[in-house]
Amino acid sequence: MERSSTGTGTGTGGSRRQATRQKLYEAAVTLIAEQGFSATTVDEIAERAGVAKGTVYYNFASKNELFEELLRHGVGLLSASLRTAAEETEARGGSRVEALDEMIRAGLVFIDRYPAFTQLYVAELWRTNRAWQSTLMVVRQEAVAVVETVLREGVERGELSAEIDVQLTAAALVGMVLVAALDWQSFQSERSLEDVHSALSLLLRGRVSGSR
Repeated sequence: MERSSTGTGTGTGGSRRQATRQKLYEAAVTLIAEQGFSATTVDEIAERAGVAKGTVYYNFASKNELFEELLRHGVGLLSASLRTAAEETEARGGSRVEALDEMIRAGLVFIDRYPAFTQLYVAELWRTNRAWQSTLMVVRQEAVAVVETVLREGVERGELSAEIDVQLTAAALVGMVLVAALDWQSFQSERSLEDVHSALSLLLRGRVSGSR
C-alpha cells in the first residue's frame, strides 16, 4: 500500500521509516486477512515483513496501534483516490455526475489493488468491541465526505435533484462499491474491472429500469 511520506520526518531517515512502516502494513494486512486479528502475533508480523520484532515496537506501541494506523493509512489512500478522480473530472469540465462515475471507477481500482485491506475494512465496520472503533468511524467519514461534497455540488448546479439525501446517498454509493467489488472478486472474478464499472455506472445514472 504505497503512500507519500507524511509526518514521519524528512530526508533519508523519514523515507526509510516510511518504507519500514510500509512493510509492516503489508505484512499485517496479509496475515490478519489470512488468520484474523487475534491469532496474528507481532512476531509473525515482524517475520513476514523481514524486520526484527523490536522494529515493530519502534514504529508502533502495540499491535492494536499498528492496526489502527493501518486503517488510517488504507482509508486515507482510498479517500485520496476518490478526491483525485473528482478533481480531474472538474479540471476537464466534466459534470458532477461524471465525477461520481469516475469516483466509482477509482474505488474499484483501489479495491482491486488492495483486496485484503478492503476485506478487513468491511469486516471491521460491523464490529463494536474493538479499541479502534472510534478511529474507524472517523476514517470512514473521511471517505464518505468526499462523495458528499460532489453530491452537494451536483445539487447546487442543478445536475441532481434537491430532494436527494446527500448524507445517506454518499454512504450508499461507497457501500455499493465496496460490496459489489468484494462480490466481484469472490464470486465473479472472470469479469473485468471495466465490466463491473459499467454495471455500477448504469445504477448511478438511473438506467437500470431501461430508461434512456
